[in-house]
Amino acid sequence: MKLCLPLSSEIQWKLLAIQDSQGIERSLEILTESFRSYWEAFVESVPGILLALLIMTAGYMIANKIGNLTRRGIARRSNDPLMSKFLGSSIKILLVLFALTWALQAAGLRSITNFLFTSLGASALIVGFAFKDIGENFLAGIILAFNRPFNINDTVEMGQYTGRIQALEFRYTKIKTFDGRDVYIPNSHVLKNPVVNYTEDGFFRNEFTVRLALDSDAEKAESIIQEVLDSQTSIVQSQSHENYVTLSDIDSKYLYLRVYFWVETVEFRRKANLIKGDVINQVKTVLLQKGFKLPNETIEIIKTEKPS
Repeated sequence: MKLCLPLSSEIQWKLLAIQDSQGIERSLEILTESFRSYWEAFVESVPGILLALLIMTAGYMIANKIGNLTRRGIARRSNDPLMSKFLGSSIKILLVLFALTWALQAAGLRSITNFLFTSLGASALIVGFAFKDIGENFLAGIILAFNRPFNINDTVEMGQYTGRIQALEFRYTKIKTFDGRDVYIPNSHVLKNPVVNYTEDGFFRNEFTVRLALDSDAEKAESIIQEVLDSQTSIVQSQSHENYVTLSDIDSKYLYLRVYFWVETVEFRRKANLIKGDVINQVKTVLLQKGFKLPNETIEIIKTEKPS
């Protein structure tokens, strides 16, 4: 028969302390062993990491060089800076992505590469819906790079905005309005909606209306205005671009003569407006000299528009 005597509290405390110290030593051993294994794995992967950094650095430099060479080569052959810049950027991005994939594999992260490609393939539908507008603008940008109704520095009208083309990017077309605003229009909007190009053929027809008193001699006034148009060296004088004046309307008080003339549109906004103002001023001066009465001595100007 065994007799179990209760241990004193001091003895129990010592036993617990011994057990705790043994547990701490064991935990330190496990932690040290884990650290050693991770460190050895890191040392083994250092060459791969260095190789991956080298591949990424060299890949970026090569991609940047090839992109610039492509851009300059296309610009020399096609004289199209928008398309050359767009294609140069596209090639650069594709080469950088290729270098990134190669670097991940060189670093021993093939599983990450495979996971990325698998995830992209599996989530293509979800991403397609989530980024529908971005993808649509990107595809529209590719189409516009090869087939578009404008070139850089062309004066265009897109919706409510009128200005000069500055750049064609992956997602948007940039124009600068004549009051100095930078407007970024999504490429899908440019592709789907009408674009008015004022400088594509180099000519633009301006027009304004002259209002005369009802008892005025309309034929004489037309002849005088026609002489003014024919004498102007700043407007286009050719058979295919006819400048003329005609009686457009009449009411109980006034006669209305519509004046049409063509200007070059290389410098569309400023130069065209200056020429128009000069023609209006000379028409007014000559008519007054010839004795015609202009109501309130003013000329009413009607908004011009490009003929279809």
